[in-house]
Amino acid sequence: MSSIDGGDIRKLVVACDAGMGSSVMLAAQLRRELRRTPVTIEHHAIASIPADADVVLCQAGLADRVRAGAPGSVVVGFRMFLGDPAVARVVTAVKQGGVVVGTTGG
Repeated sequence: MSSIDGGDIRKLVVACDAGMGSSVMLAAQLRRELRRTPVTIEHHAIASIPADADVVLCQAGLADRVRAGAPGSVVVGFRMFLGDPAVARVVTAVKQGGVVVGTTGG
């Protein structure tokens, strides 16, 4: 899947190598930002991304691995854990509508 309407997102996963530290921090931030939406936000290791994840956020360098492990999800790579424009676009699409487009390459 390469895109999804923000209004159709029900599960957003933040993935990292181990599913600890960095993904926990971003997931907590997203829970605060999206608390008034129907979106469930989880953090997982790349190896354990749930099959029902609509969107998976991960560091850009991990995107190819995430796409391989979550072929039914829109994968959005980012470069910075705080203040990254790719993450902001996902939040805006959920809150205000719009399409979330998966990133290509790693």
